[in-house]
Amino acid sequence: MPGSLTMIRHAADVLLDAIDRTAAPVCVGVDPVVDRLPGATAVSSGVSPGVSSALSSAPRAEAAAAIRSFTLDVLDQVAEHVPCVKFQSACFERYGHHGVRVLAEMIAAARSRGLEVILDAKRGDIGISAEHYAVAAFGDDDSEATGARWVTVNAYLGGDGIEPFLRPGRGAFALVRTSNPGGDALQSERLADGRTVSEAVAGMVAEVGRTAVGERGFSALGAVVGATKKADVPRLRAIMPQQIFLVPGFGAQGGGVDDVKPAFDSEGRGAIVTASRSVIYAESTGSADWPQTVGEAAARLADEVGRAAGLR
Repeated sequence: MPGSLTMIRHAADVLLDAIDRTAAPVCVGVDPVVDRLPGATAVSSGVSPGVSSALSSAPRAEAAAAIRSFTLDVLDQVAEHVPCVKFQSACFERYGHHGVRVLAEMIAAARSRGLEVILDAKRGDIGISAEHYAVAAFGDDDSEATGARWVTVNAYLGGDGIEPFLRPGRGAFALVRTSNPGGDALQSERLADGRTVSEAVAGMVAEVGRTAVGERGFSALGAVVGATKKADVPRLRAIMPQQIFLVPGFGAQGGGVDDVKPAFDSEGRGAIVTASRSVIYAESTGSADWPQTVGEAAARLADEVGRAAGLR
């Protein structure tokens, strides 16, 4: 029956199994921006001819419909190559209830294609509010069949803001060392004991995550560690040996193979590298065969990172 604990597998075990099946420790980020959607998507969604310029000024319902069409094409193309997709919630939420409805539909569409789903919502609040956010992200029960399995959370409110997301069969990736340049101003600061702020947060994440370790030795509480922060990764891995690292910054943000290698353990496990723009916008928006190009970019991402991790 839905919600039965005996039927629910540990989130980290499921994700690692999906990575093993594809030999691709990667995730495609789905960050749809109307100004970058292909012209064919705009027209088929009922937006006036013209393409991104028409879309950018379209009513919310029309823009959300265009994003829906685009996202379905992306999912169809990447599903055979990668184990996981990550939906940037903000790209959908900006269109109000129209976008939120489409987001829910796309999460279900991804799950139906056998993809693991991360909701990139970066939630963060005190415990009682975090409980509400967890229900919003995962649903009202603990059924494995629906909703995102993972959500990103802001670790900087402490453990009580994270724990509500560690529900049966679900997991969270806590922000520890982010890929954006502005994060350095806070995360690289030294504390009185010599640790950086990000190292202190990593210690807290490791401690909270110890209560949620699966059969394969990894916790349902993972950590966001950017590919653009290569020098920090070995120390963070030493602090967080049981955390799966979600590694943004690969591709369009400048991160490469050498930058992501330190995130993996000696067996090529423990990390999942995410790329968004370099995959979903791999071809110019005017190209009629853009879906095929997305699939080819996803295959390259899977092969490149899979080889770097030693899984291929």
